Amino acid sequence: MWEVEKADTGRKRAPPVKVLSGQLRAAGARGAAIDGEGCVIRAGPGRSLRVSLVWMQGTVLDVQQERNSVLLMDETGTFTVQGVNGIPRGKPCLAQGKYVMVMGIIQDLSPEPVIRAVKMANLSAQAALHRRMWKLEVEDLQHMLALT
Repeated sequence: MWEVEKADTGRKRAPPVKVLSGQLRAAGARGAAIDGEGCVIRAGPGRSLRVSLVWMQGTVLDVQQERNSVLLMDETGTFTVQGVNGIPRGKPCLAQGKYVMVMGIIQDLSPEPVIRAVKMANLSAQAALHRRMWKLEVEDLQHMLALT
């Protein structure tokens, strides 16, 4: 199980929360602000979660290495990942059409979610399985976290 980590600031950082880009976009549309502790997303009817470190998955649509970013798309829309050139073993993820996992810190919500990458992994070898399971994994984790 995940343990709470201490960030460089000495504050405790919660483990990553699996989210869909549409949840972050909706938070931005509601006027949610990103503060030192992240933002609040809706995790189902009557449930909400505070998130700052997120785990997202999607297909690479565009790579802009000169801007240190990639554009990804999950089943709910697009999102931008910044800081990709500095990710150890991240190079295999930086190709159009790859299905990847990104763990990162929310930088912006609107008009499109922007994440600063901490980790990336290429999931293309079993992309069909990962795509089918992703929404269920997100819903299951958020449901469990909202109960605690």
